[in-house]
Amino acid sequence: MTLITIAIAASTLFLLAIVVSWILGWANIKFRVEVDPKIEELTEVLPGVNCGGCGYMGCADYAAAIVTDGVPITSCSVGGASCAAKIAAIMGVEAGEMVKKYAVVHCGSHSDDRILKTAYRGEKRCAAANQVAGVFGCAYGCLGFGDCVQACNYDAIHVVNGLATVDYKKCIGCGACSRVCPRIIIEIAPFPVSIIPAVACSNKDAGKESRAVCKTSCIACKACTKLSDIFTVESNLSQCDSGSYKPEMNEDVIKAVEKCPTKCIKFLGE
Repeated sequence: MTLITIAIAASTLFLLAIVVSWILGWANIKFRVEVDPKIEELTEVLPGVNCGGCGYMGCADYAAAIVTDGVPITSCSVGGASCAAKIAAIMGVEAGEMVKKYAVVHCGSHSDDRILKTAYRGEKRCAAANQVAGVFGCAYGCLGFGDCVQACNYDAIHVVNGLATVDYKKCIGCGACSRVCPRIIIEIAPFPVSIIPAVACSNKDAGKESRAVCKTSCIACKACTKLSDIFTVESNLSQCDSGSYKPEMNEDVIKAVEKCPTKCIKFLGE
C-alpha cells in the first residue's frame, strides 16, 4: 500500500511539473516583449561595469536609452572614445568629439590650512560628520573621512592630509565619488585638455567669514576675473568655466593663479 501511495504522489508531481512547464512556456511566448537587436548589440560593446557615470543605472539601461530615446552616445566615460565609435557604428551615426571628464574636488584645504578645528568624536564617515554643525569650522569644505575613497572602484581618489585628492592617472570620471560626497564638492568636470584650471574652494560666505575658518578659502576679491574671462564670481565664490578652457588662454590663467591671494585656483590633471 505504501509503494502505491508513493507512486501516485510521484506521478502527480511529475504531471504537475509538465503542466506548469507548459504554462510557463506558453506565457513566455504569449507575453514576450521584443527587444530591439541594437540594444543587445550596444550592451555588448559597453564595458559592463554599471558605474552609473552615464546617468543610468547600468550599461543595459544606457543602451536602451540610446536606441529608444536618442540620448548622446558619448556619455560612457569608462569606454571612452573607442566605445563611442563602436556605438556610432551600430547606430549609423557620427561619433563626434568626446570630451573626457574627471573628478574635481572643489576644496583645497588640508588639515594644516584649517583655522577652526572643532573636535569630532562620532562615526568616521563624511555622511555622519556632515550632520554635526561646525566640524572643522568650514561648512563647505572636505570632511576628509573618505566616503569617496570607499565608493571608488578604481583606486583613483585618496585622502591626503585631510583632503580628498584625485589620482588623474586612474580616474575615469564615473561619478561614484561625486554621488556619495555629502557636501557636493566633487564635480565630474569636462577636461578639454589634459590639464585645466579649477577653483579649489566651495565656501560661499563673505571673505571675512571664510578667511576666519580657512587659510585657502576664496575671498571673492575678483582678481581672477580681471585677468581672464574664464573666471566669474557668484555668491562670494569664484567660478571657473573649465569646459571652455583652451591652451591659448594659458598666459592669462597663469597670471590669475599667481594673483590669487589665497592660492585657491589650481591646475588639475595629468
